[in-house]
Amino acid sequence: MFAAVPAPAEMARWDALAQEWGLPEDVLMENAAREALFALCGLLEARGMPLRGARVLLLMGSGNNGGDAACLARHLQDGGALPLVLYTRPPGRMRGAAGRFARLARKLGVPFRRLPESGSLCSAVSSFAPDIIVDGLLGTGFHGELRMRELNLVRSINSLRRAVLIFSLDIPSGLDGLNGLPRPAAVRAHATVTFQAAKPGLLVPGAREFTGDLLVRPIGMPLRVMERVPASFIMWPASFVMRPGSFIIQKEGADFSGDAPLLNSPRSGPRHKGEAGRVLVVGGSVDMTGAPRLAALGALRAGAGLLAVAAPEGALPPIRAGLPEAVTHALPAGQGGREWHAGQLSALYDALAACRRRGAVVVGPGMGRNNGAEEFLRALLDIPGRPPVVLDADALFALAAEPELLGFLTARDVLTPHPGEAAALLGMTAAEVQADRFAAHARLRALAPACWVLKGEGTLSGVADGPVCLSPWSMPQLAIGGSGDVLAGIAGALLASGRDAALAAALGVEIHARAGAALAKQWPERGNGPREIADAVSGVLAGMNLPRPGQGVETLCPAYALRA
Repeated sequence: MFAAVPAPAEMARWDALAQEWGLPEDVLMENAAREALFALCGLLEARGMPLRGARVLLLMGSGNNGGDAACLARHLQDGGALPLVLYTRPPGRMRGAAGRFARLARKLGVPFRRLPESGSLCSAVSSFAPDIIVDGLLGTGFHGELRMRELNLVRSINSLRRAVLIFSLDIPSGLDGLNGLPRPAAVRAHATVTFQAAKPGLLVPGAREFTGDLLVRPIGMPLRVMERVPASFIMWPASFVMRPGSFIIQKEGADFSGDAPLLNSPRSGPRHKGEAGRVLVVGGSVDMTGAPRLAALGALRAGAGLLAVAAPEGALPPIRAGLPEAVTHALPAGQGGREWHAGQLSALYDALAACRRRGAVVVGPGMGRNNGAEEFLRALLDIPGRPPVVLDADALFALAAEPELLGFLTARDVLTPHPGEAAALLGMTAAEVQADRFAAHARLRALAPACWVLKGEGTLSGVADGPVCLSPWSMPQLAIGGSGDVLAGIAGALLASGRDAALAAALGVEIHARAGAALAKQWPERGNGPREIADAVSGVLAGMNLPRPGQGVETLCPAYALRA
């Protein structure tokens, strides 16, 4: 089951709709503050720090995050801690639940002081000597750039990081909740508690230096509210590791040795190789024979029952020698020795026909460029009733060279560009793609109705009219040539098993990331090759509760469950 990852605006709509339906704002804020208390107590226990007697400096902004901080201060005081709240707006001028909880805390004896206009914490820290700083300045609705006062506050908090425990409420102040970018700086918390659901900006790998440990705590948001406003983003929840009452994002090198009972047991798995799906890998050239072998190996390790590789006849001998498990198809050279041309499809007629019922075609690994690949790809994509395809590597450059080929793509297809390939497709630079990956992925999804996978740290996958699956992982063991070929093969095997494009892509990315994490034990400083990535896939699958073919992304996300 996927977990909903709402954009900040969607989270705000959840809050508003819950209140419209009768769930008071005060209840949601009280729930958030109590969950923050439980999360903080767990962190203190893990560090051997007692709550009683702890000096806690809470920074209260003027919005709901400030209200959470004020409400938390009351609970901390009741628990024996010594809270001090520094506010940017006086409690008497705050509105709604935030104002009510701030005034209540003050009435019950929690001390409040005004934050200095300079944004410096020097005087407060020197007189109060906090053990913990709670960051409740800005919430997930923050956008734009920090004003000078808040920027100075963020810098002042960060300067104390070695001396005190920094705990952010919902999001580190200054961090963009949608894309995870500091604007231009953000609090560097030891831990962040976020409420009801993680937001996209908290999950991208670059955000980890700001969030620290990320804990997701429920606040009682009704499921029907989440169903009414489905999240734009989702993630495979096995990226979370369960802790009592919460989730915590696990770091690189994590042990993924099983998170749920195995659905794909011998009883429920395929009864013969045909049921497991058929994958045809089309690629290779005289100078690049390894890429199609790696894609085929990825498909094999991901469970493909029947495997075939088609390559130019001059490239086939080393492929055959290195992949005895696969049936091979030699594609004759064209005029002038061109390695790829439309006439080669006649040699693949039977292989493509066999893939139509339960199969998929992976096209592009090692094809090369300026050797007729565009002509071959046009002929392949134009076949009536063709099987679904995974387009990777040089096939993507062929698409970029002839953009009209995008019109041949369907919702059954998967494309897996890395930033350089995405840049070629979008007519921009790789640096521009990386500067705003969310926007680049949205532009890719607008090019064709297929499922697009933008690879890299924080891989994004999805179709134009569905939720985007966000993978929070940054795995150094995957940063090696040939890793993308393995991913293409994994996605091809999942497509061939009968899963739709969006689900095959999302699961493929998760499996690939977990394989990288598994390798971190043996190669903590990297040094593994792409074959080791493929070989790790089978062990990863043994510990995953994969949804069966026929289930779609929407039916596997709680935010869509009632509709399904």
